[in-house]
Amino acid sequence: MAHTYTNLLEHIVFSTKDRRPFLDAELKPRLFAYMGGIFRNEKCVAININGPTDHVHILALLSPTIAPASLIGKVKANSSGWIRKTLPKYREFGWQTGYSAFGVSYSLKNAVYDYIAIQEEHPRKISFSEELIALLKKHEIEYDERYIFE
Repeated sequence: MAHTYTNLLEHIVFSTKDRRPFLDAELKPRLFAYMGGIFRNEKCVAININGPTDHVHILALLSPTIAPASLIGKVKANSSGWIRKTLPKYREFGWQTGYSAFGVSYSLKNAVYDYIAIQEEHPRKISFSEELIALLKKHEIEYDERYIFE
């Protein structure tokens, strides 16, 4: 794709299954590095990955050669499989079924980066549910609360 020029910045958000607090200080550094490797293998760049104990935020530069749904599916499947296989303490680990993804204007890249960097502070102020609904509303994405937190 020599004549293809893109800047596909995405803010991706998904939670652990049932919002279980698996993402502790022991797991996060290893998991986030592993997830970054999956992005690299798909010719994408995970610019920032962070989150509290029950969900993750990722700012990523996506390749034009892979659909977001396919990429996120690979990240979730491969990382959860790696966790369960490599770290027996987390053998019940899993990600939620869905995800949310928001296009990011290049002019807002640093603001989103900073927002993700301080994610560990958010649960003290608002819940994941409140945060996700606020993001969906900000991006004018219609949703059905019956399915949003599966």
